[in-house]
Amino acid sequence: MLDLCLLGTGGMTPMPNRWLTSLMVRCEGSDILIDCGEGTQVAMKEVGWSPKSIDIMCFTHMHADHISGLPGMLLNIANADRTDPIVMIGPKGLFNVTKSLKCIAPDLPYELRFIELDQETEEYKIGPYVISCFRVKHNLTCYGYSFSVLRKGRFDVENARALGIPLEYWSRLQKGETITDRKLARTFTPQMVMGPERKGLKVTYCTDTRPCENIVKAASGADVFICEGMYGEEGSEAKAIEHRHMTMREGAMLAAKADPQPGELIFTHYSPSMIKPKMYIDEIKEIFPNATCGKDGLIRELAFTEE
Repeated sequence: MLDLCLLGTGGMTPMPNRWLTSLMVRCEGSDILIDCGEGTQVAMKEVGWSPKSIDIMCFTHMHADHISGLPGMLLNIANADRTDPIVMIGPKGLFNVTKSLKCIAPDLPYELRFIELDQETEEYKIGPYVISCFRVKHNLTCYGYSFSVLRKGRFDVENARALGIPLEYWSRLQKGETITDRKLARTFTPQMVMGPERKGLKVTYCTDTRPCENIVKAASGADVFICEGMYGEEGSEAKAIEHRHMTMREGAMLAAKADPQPGELIFTHYSPSMIKPKMYIDEIKEIFPNATCGKDGLIRELAFTEE
């Protein structure tokens, strides 16, 4: 299982009914927070999710509407009696920015560990997640993220019996352990009894960017693709180009171009001037039928398929 929640869907400034863009992902008791603008703490309380289990924070870029809520969030996590380290991932410079913001949130009871990104693409395995980071095209260094939960193949009971593998080794082999039995003078490996890897779960997230091929690659095969839809109205393309953002139409074209296409496209990061994103969705569905206008508090619960 992998759950996700759009804590906020607004860009630039918080609105009375729309917090700044932030996403929370959780799996197996380990949570990821992506971006933390002003009001993220309140948005989290509104959906009833706790900050205590946040093991990883990912930042797309260093603009204020994506990181200005960090000091308060760090204190909130400290007040939840967190002592385990938190991994911080973001563009190069994240350490210095966090250090500056942390001056008003000193003496935290947990360690912050930094991964600063400077390559076109980077990938990390942390807890239950494979985190794929990809550079996008904004007016400063900005990254999108894919969060994947892999799924092992099935354990082949009949093959294990046929190979004479002792029963007490089965669970250890399922966990990926290689076992040498000196009495039997044999070595047992997971490959002997595990089937091919099954389809896992994948969520891709990008915002504050012009369309680019890195996004298409990242969104390919995603169960959910969460994408910026800063502007919706006809004739907004010039404004999007000027400010290095995307229109909803451009986001839908990226989803349609991905191969395989994502299962669902959800828009976020709306301009403060776009009061009702849903008024544009019918046109967008002509490009990518399974498109949805994200809203604050939207939750998706993703489950493994049975095959």
